[in-house]
Amino acid sequence: MEMSVLASGSSGNCIYVESDRGSLLIDVGLTCKRIELALDAINRSLKDIDAILITHEHIDHIKGLKVIAKRYNIPIFANKETWIAIDQKNIPVPSEQRFEFSPLQTKEIIGMDIQSFNVSHDAINPQFYTMSQNNKRLSVITDTGYVSDEMKGIIKDSDVFVFESNHDVDMLRMGRYPWSTKQRILSDVGHVSNEDAAHAMRDVITDRTKRIYLSHLSQDNNIKELARMSVEQVLHRYDIDTKNHITLCDTDKETPTEIYTL
Repeated sequence: MEMSVLASGSSGNCIYVESDRGSLLIDVGLTCKRIELALDAINRSLKDIDAILITHEHIDHIKGLKVIAKRYNIPIFANKETWIAIDQKNIPVPSEQRFEFSPLQTKEIIGMDIQSFNVSHDAINPQFYTMSQNNKRLSVITDTGYVSDEMKGIIKDSDVFVFESNHDVDMLRMGRYPWSTKQRILSDVGHVSNEDAAHAMRDVITDRTKRIYLSHLSQDNNIKELARMSVEQVLHRYDIDTKNHITLCDTDKETPTEIYTL
């Protein structure tokens, strides 16, 4: 398995995953053109994508869906409620490209066993994914207000995590957002903070875990260095070595991460 976080943040999210039998995208929260450019930057092409997995209907996860569905004959997977929400946004997707992927279901796609699981976010029925092939495992979990024991049980013991580290609580509280927006972000259906993410990571990291991509950082209420430092401080309290055992990786809203082989 190979992967790259093409973009991550409040303005758009897209992850590339490749197996020995094909490739897919998790979310298409950028314009079609930007996704084409991001894939080109890692020497890949949207023409070769075999599937798209949608997590939920927020625009930073489906911005490119309308154009991509029109230009490329790619199978697109989402749960029933998310498809309803996409339709309500007047984003046409041809019926032959629409496939249902229910929460807690496992499907084989491009030779990988992919399991979907619900998260706690203010979308109609948000879900994320863990995928396995050849004894390698990648789990993606962002856009959740907290990480439940059920979520932890599903993603635990992964080689690589793409894990939300959305905000620094003090930056958020002192920032320019209206109080209602701050309450929403801090709520159980908002986003996890750097510290809360780290405590959840502690419960799912095992000896096989090699990388954690800190993802979906708020543009206004976080910075990469602060997210990394905050997560490191918590993990070090639990004697988790982020120098030799696990690599904490930055993600960016503009620049794809380098292709990583699990």
